Amino acid sequence: MARKKKSFLKHHALGTAAVSILLLWIVLYIYGDPSTLWGSFFGNTIADWSGVVLTVIATKYFYEIGSAESNQPKGQWHDRLFQIVRNHSLTIFLAITGAAWVFLYVKMDSEGKWGQVVGNIVSEWTQLLGLVLLTKKLIEDKSKESHK
Repeated sequence: MARKKKSFLKHHALGTAAVSILLLWIVLYIYGDPSTLWGSFFGNTIADWSGVVLTVIATKYFYEIGSAESNQPKGQWHDRLFQIVRNHSLTIFLAITGAAWVFLYVKMDSEGKWGQVVGNIVSEWTQLLGLVLLTKKLIEDKSKESHK
């Protein structure tokens, strides 16, 4: 009996939902006034949900040695440089994309409508990179990720 192939949405429901919610916040912020309570809220949620999207998608495709959450790659590379890149691809991805966000932030008006959002995204990326690096060596008692 042939297996029924799962739809794209079945395979990527969490990522699709997270991206959809992020897009909602972006649209609401575009039409919102950042000087109001709700406008400021929409701007902050863009950074927060960018982190959610990054966490859902990046941990699916990138690997970090010592991290229980990241994708466990198949096979081994024989070239030492490729092995290092593979073992730290999540950190490398976060560092490169984080540097791009910093570069963009430096070029913007930090008090402008989008400058505040990008500043919050820089903070979110820094937090996620720090968390990845910390979880490689530190443990938290009664955490399933710490009991390998």
